[in-house]
Amino acid sequence: MAGKGKVWWFINVQLRNFILDIRINFYRKFYGMDIGRGVKISLNAKLDKTNPRGVHIGDDTYIAFDAAILAHDMSRLVHKDVYIGQRCFIGARSIILPGVSIGDEVVVAAGSVVSRDVPSNCLVAGNPARVIKSVSTGKLGIISKLRNH
Repeated sequence: MAGKGKVWWFINVQLRNFILDIRINFYRKFYGMDIGRGVKISLNAKLDKTNPRGVHIGDDTYIAFDAAILAHDMSRLVHKDVYIGQRCFIGARSIILPGVSIGDEVVVAAGSVVSRDVPSNCLVAGNPARVIKSVSTGKLGIISKLRNH
């Protein structure tokens, strides 16, 4: 039975990664989004399709489920680019508002609302998001070093 479990897991993971890659390529080619290499975006994440060319995501970044990346605000008729750096982690149910630039190696905690620019190498949390700690990250925004702020 252990062999069947490993085969099922392998097929499931490979199929999911294949679907994620197809979706990212669709975002790039059909919507014109600027998405770097090695990026993983959850199937439940929401990227702005009203201003898709305003979405810029750096290499090796991960966007978790139910995160929303907005490049427009219909209540103010604003269309502004959003920049997310390399090796970032955008947590579950977080919201990145239009016009925000997030530096490289940033971790956005789950449920955070990012309303202003975020410098590189930090962890932000809250509503509105504030810098909590300094961090270093690796591929997909996985924390490799955590320092007091």
